[in-house]
Amino acid sequence: MNSENNLRKIRESRMMSKSELARKAGISTLTIDRIERGEKCRLDTMRKIILALGFKLDEKDKVFKP
Repeated sequence: MNSENNLRKIRESRMMSKSELARKAGISTLTIDRIERGEKCRLDTMRKIILALGFKLDEKDKVFKP
């Protein structure tokens, strides 16, 4: 999966640091950083991020563009 996403905007609007989101999602801060730069990530990683931000899985398009 690729690139365009609203992750940084949503994370910042919730006043979350990268490390806080990474901890909630159970992934590394480096992974958050890479995704915010538009690099690819696995579906499982997307799922963890979506849930950590408080979205339901069917709201994934709010975070990751289809």
